[in-house]
Amino acid sequence: MSLAKTFDSAMAEPQLQAAWADARIFSFDPSDPRPIFAIDTPPPTVSGAIHIGHVYSYTQAEAMARFQRMRGHNVFYPFGFDDNGLPTERFVERRLGKRARAIGRAAFVEACLQTSAEIEAQFELFWKRLGFSVDWDLRYSTIDPQSRRIAQWSFIDLYQKGRIARVQAPNPWCIQCETAVAQAEMDDSERATTFYTLAFGIAGGQLPIATTRPELLPACVAILVHPQDARYSGMIGGSAQLPLSERQVPILADALVDPAKGSGAVMCCTFGDATDVQWWRTHQLPLIALVNRDGTLSEAGGPYAGLRLKDARTQILADLRAAGLLLGEQPAAQSVRVHERCGTPLEILETQQWFVRLLDLKDELLAAGRKIQWRPEHMRVRYEHWVQNLSWDWCISRQRYYGVPFPAWHCRACGATILADESQLPLDPFTAAPPRACDCGSHDLAPDEDVMDTWATSSLSPQIAARLFEDRELYRRLFPLQLRPQAHDIIRTWAFYTIARAYLHFGTIPWETIMISGHALDPAGQKLSKSKGNAATTPMALIEQYGADAVRYWACSANLGADQLISDERFRQGRRLVTKIWSAARLIAQHLEGDAPQLEAQPLLPSDRALLHDLQALITQATARWQAYDYAGGLELTERFFWNEFCDQYLELVKGRLYDGSAAERDAARATLTATFDALLRLFAPVLPHVTEAIWLELFSGRASIHLADWPQPAPELDDPAASRAGAAIQAITAAVRRYKTAHARSLGSPLAGLEIAASDGELQALLEAAGHDLRSVSRAAEIHWTAANGESSEVMPGLWMAIRDT
Repeated sequence: MSLAKTFDSAMAEPQLQAAWADARIFSFDPSDPRPIFAIDTPPPTVSGAIHIGHVYSYTQAEAMARFQRMRGHNVFYPFGFDDNGLPTERFVERRLGKRARAIGRAAFVEACLQTSAEIEAQFELFWKRLGFSVDWDLRYSTIDPQSRRIAQWSFIDLYQKGRIARVQAPNPWCIQCETAVAQAEMDDSERATTFYTLAFGIAGGQLPIATTRPELLPACVAILVHPQDARYSGMIGGSAQLPLSERQVPILADALVDPAKGSGAVMCCTFGDATDVQWWRTHQLPLIALVNRDGTLSEAGGPYAGLRLKDARTQILADLRAAGLLLGEQPAAQSVRVHERCGTPLEILETQQWFVRLLDLKDELLAAGRKIQWRPEHMRVRYEHWVQNLSWDWCISRQRYYGVPFPAWHCRACGATILADESQLPLDPFTAAPPRACDCGSHDLAPDEDVMDTWATSSLSPQIAARLFEDRELYRRLFPLQLRPQAHDIIRTWAFYTIARAYLHFGTIPWETIMISGHALDPAGQKLSKSKGNAATTPMALIEQYGADAVRYWACSANLGADQLISDERFRQGRRLVTKIWSAARLIAQHLEGDAPQLEAQPLLPSDRALLHDLQALITQATARWQAYDYAGGLELTERFFWNEFCDQYLELVKGRLYDGSAAERDAARATLTATFDALLRLFAPVLPHVTEAIWLELFSGRASIHLADWPQPAPELDDPAASRAGAAIQAITAAVRRYKTAHARSLGSPLAGLEIAASDGELQALLEAAGHDLRSVSRAAEIHWTAANGESSEVMPGLWMAIRDT
């Protein structure tokens, strides 16, 4: 039996992937009686090319799917694409070079659908090239009919439960994307700014007020001071005149004012930040709608109407200077809320939006999170911090075109909302007829013009993936799912919203375990992302250079939840491992002509028994790591055993036996090699599926795919502590011989006249004597003498001494 000289990943990997697809070995079979392991795979956003950061987290979850399959589970492993909502819209706008509103709703939606189909086909080809064991018959998209049906059903269900309401209220707004956003879509950004001190007019003088947003001056509705601030105690209840205006605003007291910040007096504008909203509500202030949805100033801006915020700021500051009303400018650092999708600072506008009420369910959502097993456990703290600090209900409506439409119409006569019947779903209210007239008798019903936030659909991924409406019995068996893999940055969105949805609809948790990955980082330590433009190295280029298995090795060599730098050295290390496994297979293949001898039928030598003893410990420890979602620990243990004990020690020990030993000695070595390499291939298989499969099918012809084989189990009958001690002694002797030869500038293959070995107890010496052939082979000693320790002997391990006689 022989293997090719090298493993040609560029040729072999696609061939193996095609064979897996043809044999449908990863297809989910609902009739399979084995326990189901269902995975809520994250649907990647269709907003550009896949980057290596996607590979990092997705491969870790895929390796777990392979492990669970080998552990005897009927793995339900779907794959979806998150292809609706703002990320896809912005991608298509960039592609077309036009904004959606300039194209029109129908034409733009069609462009998005076409682009999504094109990109998703490319994505699927890539994941297959990486060797994913997905059941592609279970593929879905978050804009397909079933996804839209489930999302619209969810909306109706929560509306009828009193959990969704359409509210006119202040809400974060992105002037770049021209849509409302939810709290979870806001990031904090540090920036340099300037505190401008403005002169407000009061009786008998001026009231200095510092602000970083002079452009909001036309929307100022009050001045706030701290009630205990003696500087302003006589002004409370009075009024002040706005700079550049004749308008007067009240001076009010509020404990939220920081007396040490600026002048200690602040202006309340509608709206500069969330505190302005709170003051507006607390003091029942008027609302001046200054900022339009596109970031220009409304008619309320007076002479500045029509200017964009930046330009209005410049002009207002120029006018303040000219009027002598700009009293000072001081550089300052500021943290502002920005839209995570585009980085634009957010405004707060009063708009009408759909909200899911969640603020009154914090305790319930915390309890739900604690019923889920978090891997790693400390990631649960991030979820709990998010829930505890939630300050807005979930805004699910977006003023965009490409998304799941709300199944609702609004009566132009009385303002009432009319919902679609469930039998109509999915539908577009622009083209579908309302199911009935309004209760007021009017037939003049306007379709809801908004679409759902992309998270409003993807948070239903367990229901979408498990086919809620297609097979109710199967859904009952699948839900809750066993695993949700995802990255840590979307705990506040995807994890939180999915947990909330499962609780609101079904009163349960969506999955038993959540597996949180870290990020791939560029050389500067920054997260890779399409928006940052730091993901220039394409995953396909890395696969072409190193092979899919080496790329998978890089992804699985970092601990779960940890970030990892992109490292050429780690890719090369993965490639070296693949090459070494192949080389070991070639050596073993030379000695496996015909059927491999059975382990239990052979009189094994101590070195054989020692390796098999240690192999059982490896299987036990590696399995425990994998079961705890510590794939990196399981891989590390297996790799260390493979390099050190198997290749560096055992293969070197038995080479002599394999070539010139007796038939019994050769068979013992062949049986041990076969059993050990068989187990090692299966332990490596989840991470290195291609090279292990190629070797498995070649060495063990007649077997089915390694990925359908059972995970190795420890064999108690191979537990042999005495042989393990002898194995450690053999390693110590081997290491001492190698050190001697290195110190004397001798090649490791150079001969020695002999070794004199003394052991402290008879059992160890007997085992070492039985391993004499292996010791002579690895040391190249002409003879070995068993003697008592003497002055020329060195202790190589406790209870074992050795002297070397050179030629």
